[in-house]
Amino acid sequence: MKKLMCLSVLLWFAVTVSADEIAVTVYNSNLGVVSETRQLELRRGIDTLAFRDVPTAIDAASVRFAVLDGRGAVTILEQNYAYDLVSPDKLYGKYLDKAIELVDKDGTVFSGRLLAANNAAVTLLDEKRQVKVIRLENIVEVGFPALPEGLITRPTLFWRYQSSIEGQRTCRVSYQTGGMSWNAEYVGVLDEAEKNLDLSGWASITNNSGKTYTDATLKLVAGDIHRAVERRRIMPYAAMERAAVAGDGYAGFEEKGFFEYHLYTLPRPATLANNEIKQISLFEPARTGVRKVFWYRPDIAPTDVTVAVEFVNSSNNGLGIPLPAGRVRVFKQDTDGSLILLGEDRIDHTPKDEEVKLTVGTAFDIAAEHRVVEQRRISKRVEERTFEMELRNRKEKDITVQVEKKLFGFWKIVESSHPYKKKDANTVRFDVPVPAGDTTTVRLTVQFTTG
Repeated sequence: MKKLMCLSVLLWFAVTVSADEIAVTVYNSNLGVVSETRQLELRRGIDTLAFRDVPTAIDAASVRFAVLDGRGAVTILEQNYAYDLVSPDKLYGKYLDKAIELVDKDGTVFSGRLLAANNAAVTLLDEKRQVKVIRLENIVEVGFPALPEGLITRPTLFWRYQSSIEGQRTCRVSYQTGGMSWNAEYVGVLDEAEKNLDLSGWASITNNSGKTYTDATLKLVAGDIHRAVERRRIMPYAAMERAAVAGDGYAGFEEKGFFEYHLYTLPRPATLANNEIKQISLFEPARTGVRKVFWYRPDIAPTDVTVAVEFVNSSNNGLGIPLPAGRVRVFKQDTDGSLILLGEDRIDHTPKDEEVKLTVGTAFDIAAEHRVVEQRRISKRVEERTFEMELRNRKEKDITVQVEKKLFGFWKIVESSHPYKKKDANTVRFDVPVPAGDTTTVRLTVQFTTG
């Protein structure tokens, strides 16, 4: 309900706990691993403890508990994850046919047994057996005698444990949670000559786990880890909305190889608020040499020539760093200083010394046409086809177009107007020069054998 102003409740927990240190590792695949160090008050023997303020999306089966100081053993005998959180709707639902108290804008108090509640009104049966309907928009205060059993204010792990030690101890609790992920976002700006690209990278971290992590040690794992198929029923997540993007202007991450992945560690604490997308610089901006290429795939887009930029991710070329998967936006600066978006593409996880090809868009001033100009039967099993791929350059500069033609089945090129390379079993590639204002036609005769 929208107009709940106060609750008269008393909530008791077995132990009060406070977070001292927290570390969060975020993966690309809707996964976070959290490690919290807290001071917990333990009692010798068998007792209970409430570990509050855990994510709504926690994987309770992944919890690991350890005592960091003091000799002795603590064993978790039983764990319950409570996530039925207090809300006006749930309170009204728990108090159906029970007594509550309402106060309206005029200060009038309505007491009675709750018969119904919805988004428009609350219906009470008062002590005179009269039915009162109070519009929700007029309610300024609702009084419930107590917090109903089973409702809590924050997601909580309830532990029944056995301990051979007692007193306040430093304990570490680690667990997995859903609702967390990150991806790389890149911005590249071409120079005037279109020979160099100034590239900057951001880590865009999404936290929809149902918990805020304050001043946490933050690590990001770049790579695709294998996850076991989930067979048990997944705990319901709380309703969540994304917040506005939060920027960060300080130094970025420190990168290192870790197992078969790459690990990025932020050298300072960071706060990941719930329902927030946070962006942090991934690496220092770098300039790399690029090559603009024109790319024609007649079997996919017979009239379109794609423009792309290519570069080698090497230290000799200005980079030479692992590039996590993400989106790349390519801009160019106009004469007045404004940035014009040329296009965007996505890259996969790219190791150093590998080639990167970014598709930018479709070339406006280059026209193309693909056609079958001749087809004849050589024998019962052999058919011959002649293809033409026409490229018309309406630019004022000479260009070279990379043409990739698909040929399926058993095939043999009988005649070609231009040199070609066999890229794979089904693809041949031509590098076709097209002078400014001119037309070049690639003619290709292929024999196909069936059976």
